[in-house]
Amino acid sequence: MPICDGSARHLRSIGTSPGATLNPLPIPASPMDLSALLPDVSLPGYATMSAALAAAYVIFGIAGFGTALVAAPVLAYVMPVAQIVPLLALMDCSAALLNLARDGHAADRTELRRLVPCLLIGSLIGAALLLRIRADVLPAVLGVFVTAYAIWSLLGKRPATRLSSSAAVPFGLVGGICSAMFGSGGFLYAIYLSSRLDKDAMRVTQSTLIGLSTLTRLVLFLLAGVYAGAELLKLAVALAPAMIVGLWAGRQITLRMSREQFLRVVNVIVLLSGSALVIRTWLA
Repeated sequence: MPICDGSARHLRSIGTSPGATLNPLPIPASPMDLSALLPDVSLPGYATMSAALAAAYVIFGIAGFGTALVAAPVLAYVMPVAQIVPLLALMDCSAALLNLARDGHAADRTELRRLVPCLLIGSLIGAALLLRIRADVLPAVLGVFVTAYAIWSLLGKRPATRLSSSAAVPFGLVGGICSAMFGSGGFLYAIYLSSRLDKDAMRVTQSTLIGLSTLTRLVLFLLAGVYAGAELLKLAVALAPAMIVGLWAGRQITLRMSREQFLRVVNVIVLLSGSALVIRTWLA
């Protein structure tokens, strides 16, 4: 009885009679409640994005670049194309920093001094184009870009002779533009570096360039206010498990399959995805 009397006195003290109906307290959303975290993303859409990113970061774990080339054509079906590059910049920067923490000290500093200034200038040009080009043009441009890259890779084109150091200017500029606009310029850096460095030095130097490129894009998008609404930040956090799984799987695959064999299969998938995106844009 004393407990009941105490409850009555408490109800009267807050101005509510014992017979009144109390409004229930809000129940915090579960961390696994996707609708609370990302109200604009459906569960099938989230599953599609997670699968695309997991596959993309398998490639990143093997080759050190190519995330946008694999993920972007799929992501374009479930989210605005203009948001894909900023999202991947967040995730690529995190993945690249992990690689840089382990191997960055072995990068070729001479080649970095040649390429980085051109990369920065190209990134500025590409970001300006991305923020001003018509949104309905981007899917077709992106589709043509990834299709052309896949064809180039499948043909196995390589420079006939060792490129001169002056080639760092066009490769760095165009690579920076592609990085800002499409989220990937790594294959251009690879063309240049593979003709000048041995395999191990090329891989580490390229990983360093990818880290710098993604960091540059991240800063540019921050200054442009792209992340002001925090929606992309929440989406990146929600998709982080897919990135981690993909990176882990990529490392495991390198122990069982040659890089050349796996990238050949990936290029076929990229070619089909890019072609489908171009056809879909034309039919829209």
